[in-house]
Amino acid sequence: MRFFLSAIVMLLLISCKAQNEVTSTVTTSVVSKSTTKALYVKPKLVVGIVVDQMRYDYLTRFYNKYGDGGFKRMINEGFNCKNNHYNYVPTYTGPGHASVYTGTTPKYHGIIANDWYDKTLKASVYCAGDKTVQSVGTASTAGQMSPRRMKTTSFADENRLFTQLQGKTIGISIKDRGAILPAGHTANGAYWFNGKEEGNFITSSFYMNSLPNWVNAFNNSDTAENYLKVWNTLYNINTYTESGSDLNAFEAGFKGKETATFPYDLSVLKTENRGFDILKATPYGNSIVADFAIAAIDGEQLGKDAITDVLTVSFSSTDYVGHNFGVNSKELEDTYIRLDKDLERILKTLDAKVGVGEYTVFLTSDHGAVEVPAYLQSVNIPAGYFNREGLKEKLEAFLFKQFNVSNVIENISNNQIFLDRARLQLLDIDVDNVQDALVNELITYKDIEKVYSAKTMQTAAFTTGIEKLLQNGYNQKRSGDVIMVKSPAVISYGRTGSTHGSALNYDTHVPLLFFGKGIAKGSTITKTEITDIAPTISALLGVSFPNGATGQPLEYVID
Repeated sequence: MRFFLSAIVMLLLISCKAQNEVTSTVTTSVVSKSTTKALYVKPKLVVGIVVDQMRYDYLTRFYNKYGDGGFKRMINEGFNCKNNHYNYVPTYTGPGHASVYTGTTPKYHGIIANDWYDKTLKASVYCAGDKTVQSVGTASTAGQMSPRRMKTTSFADENRLFTQLQGKTIGISIKDRGAILPAGHTANGAYWFNGKEEGNFITSSFYMNSLPNWVNAFNNSDTAENYLKVWNTLYNINTYTESGSDLNAFEAGFKGKETATFPYDLSVLKTENRGFDILKATPYGNSIVADFAIAAIDGEQLGKDAITDVLTVSFSSTDYVGHNFGVNSKELEDTYIRLDKDLERILKTLDAKVGVGEYTVFLTSDHGAVEVPAYLQSVNIPAGYFNREGLKEKLEAFLFKQFNVSNVIENISNNQIFLDRARLQLLDIDVDNVQDALVNELITYKDIEKVYSAKTMQTAAFTTGIEKLLQNGYNQKRSGDVIMVKSPAVISYGRTGSTHGSALNYDTHVPLLFFGKGIAKGSTITKTEITDIAPTISALLGVSFPNGATGQPLEYVID
């Protein structure tokens, strides 16, 4: 017994000594670091760039066509996360922009799609739509937008709160949602391009009651008009060996032109293609965004003091070109070659206006895109098209046969089925049973690969695979009763052009480049996730993480 007690005392003494040694080591390490390195850095300006529908392989595929001052400068002087992915579905523009800046997924920030069926309103709603505000800069309703449907903060919001609202936030894009969601709830301004017959940047009364002088000056210039010109390849088209033939059966093109081939006279084609809106589906849409961003740096005096400002820029024309011409088109290659030049212009402006080494930039995308399935089929790769026409009627007939009930499907959208729960309750029919029946029916359909019920999304705990991504994209209050997953490279879309939205690599794998103040030089093939961006920038700045953030700071990115 005495030996046993002595052994216990000895073990306790050894344990205490070991604990003291660990504590001492950690304390020494922290003290040592604090004397040689600041807790955080304070760039004068953080610029977040989202390139809409940019697959990761556009960095590598077109690399030899890029100059030294755009993508290559960010890669060679910054940090390249080569294995960066979206960790949820659906991979759409609205959810993508929200996730980049909030550091979380639709499960928490609530932007589950670009448009979705609102179960309370019994109507479709738009992710940035807000009828309680008024348009500013146009008499149309195109300005009735705000970030109110986004439930969580962005890192730009947290920077505003940290600086007692002294640090500015400005959001810019061709698309309203690409400007509004990244800038967050406390932005000083968000501006988007209103095409058709106007060709102006506009905003919303959520931010202000009238456009600033610098915006009016930009709109009154001939900038938009000057881009209504001939679009031809920047270099000899025969050197565009990284894309398919110019004339093929997989591209849509513009109304008024018989073939989707270069050149395109935009001044002639605009009449049949919604006026200034034609610019959106050309590289000049990106150029006008770059022009406006450069004007904003001056007009808002961004990065002119020691208090960090945030500028969010979304290049949307890459998405319009991809949808129109596909990911293997000459048009897409030319768009990225020209975007590289616009990116170089922005970086040079930041060097001159903010100062070399005084700003931080990251560049990523809101989603990728699939190769045109018709093209994949032509080279014997499994792909196809899922016809949604008549799906609701077919499923209603199935439910009538199973439960002797009709008109219980309220909506089918975004690969989700929304049931009329009130009607089912009134008829004393268990919702879970209806969900399960639909799952078992849909899984028998051609080109439907997986089907899950809301109950499964709410009760299971998936840790890998597509199921995990589905769960990260599922919002209990906003998502539907049944979720469908199509087979790889199967889309509901026309036979020309590309689209996106899946959990597969062609949609989830996107670039992630960090560059500038506080950023290490290097690269990694370690998997990173889109939700890691906002916590990384927050850690860099020393501000609170966005309130719903689920991502983790990328420690090796910060110098």
